[in-house]
Amino acid sequence: MQHTDDDHLASLGYTSEFRREMSPWANFSLGFTYLSPVVGIYTVFAFALATAGPPMIWSLVIVGIGQLLVALVFSEVVAQFPVAGGVYPWARRLWGRRYAWMTGWIYLIALLCTIASVAYGSGAFVAAALGFTPTVMTVIGCALGLLLVATIINFMGTKVLAIAAIIGFSAEIIGALVVGIWLIVANRHQSFGVIFDSFGAPATGGSYTVAFLAAALIGIYQYYGFEACGDVAEEVPNPGRLIPKAMRRTIYIGGAAATFVCFALILAVVDMGAVIRGEDTDPVTTILNESFGETGARIVLWIVLISFLSCAMSLQAAASRLAYSYGRDGMIVGSDLLKRFSSSRGIPPYALLLAAIVPALIVIGSMVSTNAVTKIVSFAALGIYLGFQMVVLAALRARLKGWVPSGQYTLGRWGLVVNIGALVYGVLAIINMIWSSRTPGTPWYDDWIVGLTGVIVVGSGLLYLSLHRGVVSRGDAPYNDAIPRPAEAGQSLDTAGA
Repeated sequence: MQHTDDDHLASLGYTSEFRREMSPWANFSLGFTYLSPVVGIYTVFAFALATAGPPMIWSLVIVGIGQLLVALVFSEVVAQFPVAGGVYPWARRLWGRRYAWMTGWIYLIALLCTIASVAYGSGAFVAAALGFTPTVMTVIGCALGLLLVATIINFMGTKVLAIAAIIGFSAEIIGALVVGIWLIVANRHQSFGVIFDSFGAPATGGSYTVAFLAAALIGIYQYYGFEACGDVAEEVPNPGRLIPKAMRRTIYIGGAAATFVCFALILAVVDMGAVIRGEDTDPVTTILNESFGETGARIVLWIVLISFLSCAMSLQAAASRLAYSYGRDGMIVGSDLLKRFSSSRGIPPYALLLAAIVPALIVIGSMVSTNAVTKIVSFAALGIYLGFQMVVLAALRARLKGWVPSGQYTLGRWGLVVNIGALVYGVLAIINMIWSSRTPGTPWYDDWIVGLTGVIVVGSGLLYLSLHRGVVSRGDAPYNDAIPRPAEAGQSLDTAGA
């Protein structure tokens, strides 16, 4: 299988330096820990519940279906182009170099911001688990500590990363099930029908539909991570067949686990009205303390910390492979460093350092302003969705121009329908993220912070492209070759270099 994988990659124009040491189970675990049901739900639960009440849980189902469509499109693309780096090389083959560069730029910044947000979000949990007072400096110190541990694990190589991902998945799924079942069986304070009762939300009055769309951010922030399975495509044996499976399983199992965790927490809320009215601003901590006591809650906190660590570790792996892919193609200033590879460890060390240093600087920046991190990482989810939809759009364009997916996984006649559905869903989700970030009565720049950060990142990318046209255009790595040329009409897509 190793020989076949290398031959396929060679037909795509690359010779890999990575070791194919990541098993299918580890590849799925990487995507699952990146998606991280515990991190996603625990982080956004208070906001979503206070905004729209228990029915907000249905957004997890709606978004899950939408992101499944995106994952199916990605599955077709990665099956044909199993190249390290994910969205950047996929967009490169489907459209072209400049389009791919912008796709990767948006996605890379979003990943770096997401790593920072996960690390910073873990700080309070680390402090609580260690018994520290969660001051600003303590939270920052704990966040940097978690980031350091994640970086060390990544520097140990693919095999250690794979083992750590499996451990992280096992701990998170077992913890989610045990905690969820305990809450439902022994500490349930609401009826099962509570998910149809808004309890008067929104508390300020107005349209419930508007409130639900805002609360739907709990689903939007939850369902990404499946693409990480493809980011490490050169480290997985038989990637064209196994990675599409891992992507879909990430959605199925990760989505089910997230929904279960959310459902259990809702049932365990003692005073739903207090949450809706804003009197209980941290219902997760309240639930854990009331349900498990101080000692039990601390044990649960350690499980949560494993989830945060696994999530940061998986995000770093994805970001470093994307940066390495940029460097290998000579697509950005600093490519000579980013493309360097450690044969002894099987990792791109400088690309990994980038995925550690930039998030650390963002976390440290929170010392200047308590809102600094929030403002910087507000772009994270939007950027990831923009990166996703740029690939979905590129796939649709290529399909309409004659691209017929030829990997080991295809959607057949359903491909066009799924592709259009994925694009429509993604555009609506992006609009909802920008619109839902508004808080009437705040300064306009805070009111539209998500959209503004998106404009800044895209604008900076366009400026870079205009100033460094030669860098983006250099190199002989293949691009825009998903569609066979007229001269290749009698060849298969594989023999045509696609």
